[in-house]
Order: sequence, then structure tokens, then C-alpha cells
Amino acid sequence: MAEEQKEQEVQEVAGMATASQPEVTEQQANPEKFLKEFNWHNYEEGIDPIADDKLEEFEKLVEENFVDTLDDEVVKGKVINITDRDAIIDINAKSEGVISLNEFRYNPDLKVGDEVEVLIDVREDATGQLVLSHRKARVIMAWDRVNKAHDEGLIVNGFVKCRTKGGMIVDVFGIEAFLPGSQIDVKPIRDYDAYVGKTMEFKVVKINHEFKNVVVSHKALIEADIEEQKKEIIGQLEKGQVLEGTVKNITSYGVFVDLGGVDGLIHITDLSWSRINHPNEIVELDQKLNVVILDFDEAKTRIQLGLKQLHKHPWEALDEELKVGDKVKGKVVVIADYGAFIEVAEGVEGLIHVSEMSWSTHLRSAQDFVNVGDEVEAQILTLDRDDRKMSLGIKQLTPDPWTDITSKYPVGSKHTGVVRNFTNFGVFVELEEGIDGLIYISDLSWTKKIKHPSEFCNVGDKLEVVVLELDVEGRKLSLGHKQIEDNPWDKYETEFAVGTTHTAAISEIVDKGATIDFNEDITAFVPQRHLEKEDGSKLKKGETAEFQIIEFNKEFKRVVASHAAIHREEEQKIVKQAAKKAAAQNSEKTTIGDVNADLQALKDKMEGK
Repeated sequence: MAEEQKEQEVQEVAGMATASQPEVTEQQANPEKFLKEFNWHNYEEGIDPIADDKLEEFEKLVEENFVDTLDDEVVKGKVINITDRDAIIDINAKSEGVISLNEFRYNPDLKVGDEVEVLIDVREDATGQLVLSHRKARVIMAWDRVNKAHDEGLIVNGFVKCRTKGGMIVDVFGIEAFLPGSQIDVKPIRDYDAYVGKTMEFKVVKINHEFKNVVVSHKALIEADIEEQKKEIIGQLEKGQVLEGTVKNITSYGVFVDLGGVDGLIHITDLSWSRINHPNEIVELDQKLNVVILDFDEAKTRIQLGLKQLHKHPWEALDEELKVGDKVKGKVVVIADYGAFIEVAEGVEGLIHVSEMSWSTHLRSAQDFVNVGDEVEAQILTLDRDDRKMSLGIKQLTPDPWTDITSKYPVGSKHTGVVRNFTNFGVFVELEEGIDGLIYISDLSWTKKIKHPSEFCNVGDKLEVVVLELDVEGRKLSLGHKQIEDNPWDKYETEFAVGTTHTAAISEIVDKGATIDFNEDITAFVPQRHLEKEDGSKLKKGETAEFQIIEFNKEFKRVVASHAAIHREEEQKIVKQAAKKAAAQNSEKTTIGDVNADLQALKDKMEGK
């Protein structure tokens, strides 16, 4: 249908050319003007016929100067007018086209006379005008340009629109391309927002036609520029060489330095002769500094750099007059279980062993004496410049408390100490800093049976003690707590002598008998058979009765009592009395009946009659 219409128009134009012989020269001179100013109305009405012999020439002019509005190709047009809503575009067709200004939002500076790429969207609308699309034309041309840039490695300009997860969105020829964060620059980017709104050069590095994704890189351009510099630098690398670099990245284990296209690593141990916790204590990002090449692999892809090596080793610069016995000041840099390291000069450390922190023989943790960052004074105990080792001591700055121990803590003297810790066999008590003594568990109490010292006292408690033994050479003190008071068992030995009688209640019933408390110190044991009462029954818990002491052992603090012994002793008295009476009566020739009567009376008494 379209071809028939085109053929008809060509024939009509040809007829017009035949009838307009005088205008042939003007057509040849300015065909564009002729075609633009041609009166199509007269032609359609048949007023201006065209000569047949000019058909071929006129048809050629139409093909060269008229746009084929049926062909879906992108063409260029010129902006001839701009209204509030539309842009009027001349694409050299029979009529002008219109494009909504919304399609030019990316280009707010659009003006009359600008050339734009358009695509025929609708051949003619209701008013007979062409409806064009600039957006569709941009997309079609953009993909052509992007594909060409990717295939040929061309550099393209792009506008950074905004940030997105992992990178940036870039407008390239009207297509939204992705710029990964790692492809923005050769060095890590700290402020992505600084790139938003900028126009930059990129390389198209990847196109996914299935998902219509485009990936661009700015880093690729930079790498290409510095590749030559990199080769030149690598070719000149030598161990011991000093180069200037820029701090590119800081990690917990070291610093990456840009040497002008080549990266090298300064390990944290090569940053400073002193101990540091993190490299940012020494350097900062983008800082320029001189470094020395320590080592690199054969391919020179891994370069090990040093910063501290540019300075003389601190041990070599240490004061030559420094010697054993001298006092030094320093800062605590590291604390371990066995001691603390003190930096007495930059890069020069000495160890204070925990045993050299206090005169006390009872060792504690180093944290009990110092903290990291503390400024301390110490005395040099050993100094080895060849091995670069130094040992220090703090306790040497104070007098040894054991020097006059015999006069301060003679045997028998009483003192107050602080409970420091327990062992299974006793308690360690500190009398003063450096003077510790041991109280054996048997010397804690005269009366209580203690299985573990924690039953008697707590760490930090104050205890009164008596010096029992003193070993100056062994630096040992033997202390006692119970010796503060007289041994109460000395008086109990008389008060609770065997055969004495006391009144008490049954406290507990146990397997083989019962226990009774005579006072807070004396707890006696009553065997099972000694619980029997006069009527044959047995005492119960809480029942009060008289008891006779049948055993008292002061050494082992053992007391045994009996209730049965009370009434059995009474029985024995009655038997003895009966026997004496019988003997007396027998001497007076007492009859057998009299004796039997007495025995019967005894029996009745025993039975409670």
C-alpha cells in the first residue's frame, strides 16, 4: 500500500514537472528551496501540471531531499520552534514533526537551531503532523555507540547521575551504565558523593545484551596511563633503594604505598622501632613519605617496604654510659603474665619480671602492679647490647624488708596482717609489702575442726597473728592465729575431767550414738549403749539429762560422755551398801531370811518400785 502511494506521488510530481518547463533551471540551482516552497495544493488540485520529460530528474530530487517517512531509521532534524510543551523539528519531510519537551529534560539548554536525532514514531497524527521520538532515537543510537566503543576500545564521556549499591550510575549516550566502586580510581575511594554530578571519561568494559546492562570503568583509563610508568619503575627496583611514595591504604597489618603506579607494603613491624597497636598511629592516608625497598619477588609484583629502616637502630643510639645499676624511666607498653615490658627509649625495651616488682615471695600477676601506659622508674639489672636485651627491677628502688626482719618480727611478737590467698594446708597473710607469712590450718583455732581455710576467713580479711618461727635465709615466716589467746582446753581439762557430771540436751542423733554441746567449744560424743536410761529406754534428740565424762583427750579435742553411767553407778552403790550390810548382819548371825529380804528390796528399787 505504501509503495503504491509513493509511486502515485512520483507520477503526479512528474506530471507537474512536464507542465512547468520554465522552472527547471531553478530546480537545478536550488532543489531544496524548490521542494520546500513547492505548492502541493495547486499540484493536488491539478492547477500546476508537470512535464513528463522531467519525471526522472524530479524523482531524483525527491529521493535525495525528502525523508522516507516509512523507514524506521534514525535521522537528524533541526529545531525550528519551541513551545511550552513541544519542540517543532524539521526533518526535511513534507511536514514538520513534534517532540514532547519531556524527552529533552536531560538537555535543559535546548534551543532553536540545534540538531537532534529523531525516530519517526507516528507518520501523521490527526492534524497531519509527524510524531517523532527523540528518546527512542537516543536509545537506538546509544546502543550502536556503546557497542562500537566496547568493540574498538574507544573513550566515551559519561555523566555521573547518582550513587548506588557498590558504585555509581553513569549516563552514557542516554543509557544508564554501572560504574563499580573499584573501577572509579586506582586508589580506594573514601567519598563517593564527590563524583556525583561530574562528567568523566570512561571505557566500556562489559555489555550484557540479554539484560541490557553496561559496565564502564574510569580506572582502566588511569591504569593505561600509568602502565608505562609502572614498567619503568619496576625495571629500576633494587634492594636498599629509597623511593618517595604516597600512602594509598591503611590496614591493621600494614600500609600500602603507591610508588607511582606500583604498590608496596610496609608491614606494621617495619613502620617504627617502637611498638604500635595500629599503623594509623604513624601514618595517614595520602601522606607522602620516603620508604626503603627491603625485598621483592622475582616478578617484582610483591614489594616489601620499610620506614623504620631509614633511621638508625635505637640500640645503636643508646647512651654508651648506661650500665647495670643505673636508674631509668619508661612507659609500660606490654603486660604479660610473667611481667611487663618498659620502653626506656624509642625502640629500646626492658623486661620487668613479676618477681622483680615486689619483695614479696608470694608472686602475683603483673597487672596487680602496673598498667599499660604507666610511667615507671626502674633499676637496670642486666644489659646485653649485642643481643639487645635488658632486664629491669622495681623492688630494688625500695629497701629489702627482710634486712631487719629479726628486729621487726621477732618470735612471739603479735601483729595484724591481711589474708592474701588460701592453700589446702593454710593461709598466706601479708604483714607488709614483701613480708608474707603462713598460718597452717592447725594454727587457726584451738577448738574448731577446720577442713579448709575458707571456712574460717575470707581473702582480704584482717587477722591477728603471732610469729611462731622465723627463717631469715629462706625468707619464711610461720604464723599462728589461735596463739593470740590461751588454749581453752587447758582449763577444760580440769572442768571436764573424767568422772565429772554435767547436764545437757541431746543435740543430734547419729549412727553410733549422739552428740551433746556442753558449751561453744566442747561437743561430746555419747555412744549408743550409753544413751540407755534407768528404765531401759534411750534418750531422744532434745531430751535433757545428766552425763558423766568417761573420756577427755586434750590433744585430739575428744570428749566422750555417758548417761547410763549415772544410774549404773547408783546401782553399784546400792550393791556395795547391801554387801556391807550383809557382812555386818552375818557377823551378828543374821538369818538367811533377813538377807533375802534386803536383796528383794534392792531388786524392787532397781525396778522402780
